[in-house]
Amino acid sequence: MSRARIIRPVVDLRAAPEGARARQLLLGDPVEVLARQGDCCQVRAEKDGYTGWLEGAALGAPLEASHYVSAPATHAYRAADFKSPDLLSLSLGSRLAVTGREGRFVMTDQGFVPLAHVTELTTPAPDPVAVAEALLGTPYLWGGNSRFGIDCSGLVQLSCHLCGIDCPGDSGPQEAMLGARLPEGTGYARGDLLFWKGHVAWVRDPLTLLHANVHAMAVALEPIHSAIARIAEQGDGPVTAHKRLGKGQAG
Repeated sequence: MSRARIIRPVVDLRAAPEGARARQLLLGDPVEVLARQGDCCQVRAEKDGYTGWLEGAALGAPLEASHYVSAPATHAYRAADFKSPDLLSLSLGSRLAVTGREGRFVMTDQGFVPLAHVTELTTPAPDPVAVAEALLGTPYLWGGNSRFGIDCSGLVQLSCHLCGIDCPGDSGPQEAMLGARLPEGTGYARGDLLFWKGHVAWVRDPLTLLHANVHAMAVALEPIHSAIARIAEQGDGPVTAHKRLGKGQAG
């Protein structure tokens, strides 16, 4: 077993070498390489223990990241000049090794990135709901974990991770692990999580959900009671849990 890191902006993590996408990893994510089969590698993501297969060409040597992309998306440029050629697009949550600063840019292992778009890893975001709000309008993508496409559990995981909160990748384990279950009838508060079988949503405020959903095919806002009724009417059942993160875990 060896360590590596993701060197592409976004990479599908699949259940089998030629299988469908299960989740995604972002540039800079560290992984453990468990096995190799042809051009594919089986890896375990260090951030959450998720295991799957990806293209071996998406892996590079380990490199200690110092910053993360804290804007919804950004670009890496060839030079410290916004008119210079852009090298690649980066999603919120991508991890970078910053080696210096030049003007309004930081020098990274991927090129020059606007200083305003990165934050030190030692400075987590204060509010996971605010992180999720920054992704409003992002297209829905089953198994997605990035600004370029995301699903309900990917949105919760990315929001939590940028706030320093451990979070698994799928809604079932999230329901089991995140926060404390609240009694039925408890009022909703910002930062609460509502779970259904196969779905999860942030409570943005006492009247509004924020979630990545197929109904809107995007990260969108929806009235809580309307969403609960709609989801039940379409055959996906009732809310299975209303949970609240511990003190200091939600803004």
